[in-house]
Amino acid sequence: MTFQAHADRFLASPSLSEQTRRAYRADVRTLGAWLDGRPLETLDARGFAEYAAFLGRSRSGGKLAPATIARKLASARALVRFALGPERVPDTSLSPRRPRRLPDAPKAPEVNAILEALDGEGPLALRNRSLVELVYSAGLRSAEAVGLDLGDVDFEQEHVHVRGKGGKDRVVPLGEEAALWVARYLRDARPLLARGAESALFLSTRGRRLDTSSLRRLVPHPHRLRHAFATHLLEGGADLRTIQELLGHSSLSTTQVYSHVDGRRLRRVYDRSHPRS
Repeated sequence: MTFQAHADRFLASPSLSEQTRRAYRADVRTLGAWLDGRPLETLDARGFAEYAAFLGRSRSGGKLAPATIARKLASARALVRFALGPERVPDTSLSPRRPRRLPDAPKAPEVNAILEALDGEGPLALRNRSLVELVYSAGLRSAEAVGLDLGDVDFEQEHVHVRGKGGKDRVVPLGEEAALWVARYLRDARPLLARGAESALFLSTRGRRLDTSSLRRLVPHPHRLRHAFATHLLEGGADLRTIQELLGHSSLSTTQVYSHVDGRRLRRVYDRSHPRS
């Protein structure tokens, strides 16, 4: 079977979302151009290493970022796994080491300014303020926030039930300020937006569930509020294990990036705890 035939079957797989299919299509074109008529079967462990080197040379010319190289190699692995079987995919990682990015977490005054800028009149202003308050209060991802249903906010138990990535649910405490805003939204705004039996907590002007683009229009980089949630908890004395649970990280190593953000707190803990500090 030709490379293009393998690629067409792979890209037609119903297991791929349209967004993933678009990304794979561009990466598969890069791989096909590099193979230059050679069949996919020639892409063994050595071939993967040579392809990684080719991508690396493209990077040195200022064309490809490390993250792009890693994605293109992952796409090549996915194609080979689909077409030739998992045993044909090399175990070793060939992706370039990417520089560690520290979270860009806004300070408390900036968070307050973001929230206060959402003040206004009418049901949409109340919805917007309560939505962003909840994102910061519970450390939610954008998709998690707009995915909330009415029953996910428990005012009596003071928590929020969150459906996270990979089908991993978690329960996060509901902050007092967020609870007040969400309660006001449910009482004074949501009934004016509702159109029929929609279970979504946050509704659009048409009475439908909001999408993540609506949140990004309110806050261009809503993930910064999630970083602020984690960083402010750490500064307040929370341990990384607790923050890991609240963020829904599957691995503590993902959460440990926040320990590099608050070096001053680590110094305070050291000075308070070590007998010879």
